[in-house]
Amino acid sequence: MTAGPLIRPCVGPALEARSLYRFYRAGEEETLALQGVSLTVAAGETVAITGPSGSGKSTLLGCLSGLDDPDGGTVLVGGERLSHRSALERARLRGTRLGLLFQSGNLVAHLTVAQNVDLAQRIAGKRRDARARTTRSLLDAVELTGRADAWPPQLSGGEAARAGLAVALANEPQVLLADEPTGEVDSRSEAAVLALLHATAARGTAVVLVTHSAAVAAAADRRIALSDGRVVATDGAAEVAA
Repeated sequence: MTAGPLIRPCVGPALEARSLYRFYRAGEEETLALQGVSLTVAAGETVAITGPSGSGKSTLLGCLSGLDDPDGGTVLVGGERLSHRSALERARLRGTRLGLLFQSGNLVAHLTVAQNVDLAQRIAGKRRDARARTTRSLLDAVELTGRADAWPPQLSGGEAARAGLAVALANEPQVLLADEPTGEVDSRSEAAVLALLHATAARGTAVVLVTHSAAVAAAADRRIALSDGRVVATDGAAEVAA
């Protein structure tokens, strides 16, 4: 099983976070969602971010994706700064360098599977002829060629997960960020999604997975555990928590 076109080569770390801090305030109450979290992910590496609910996993993913901006620290994608830029600049970088896969799905309900994949490529600025080839390649890779014209509500949980992965890879990202990529699928579909994620990393993409699944965490090259907004344990190359 393949995972689409080869990814653009990346010089240096594909993704780097340096001492990320994120604060939330509600009246007089202040919550420290991230407290000096640092990590580096190489091209072709798969890293699982684990921890209990409220540990800062989703906040970290938001900062790594540029959907949220840290109050302190820096995020770099392919050596280019993503954080502390305008929302428009972050969206541009996200559209060309990052692939996002959310637990609730990243499919537009009124577009077919093929149209969803095409839309992600249009946002990345790909030409029409190249988009058609990539759409066919990705749908073949996720074994959904026969469901190209299906609407998202018509998909099973496993099909929706694989379609979402095709959309996340449509811009040939340097980094894939996935939030519970197997959270709504059965064990058979989980194995298929994990195989696709491995194939994605093998083709040069850095893969970061936020997960509660022991199977997904075990399949990663490295695991980073969060608690109360800090890195508390790592498995593999050393990570630093301020």
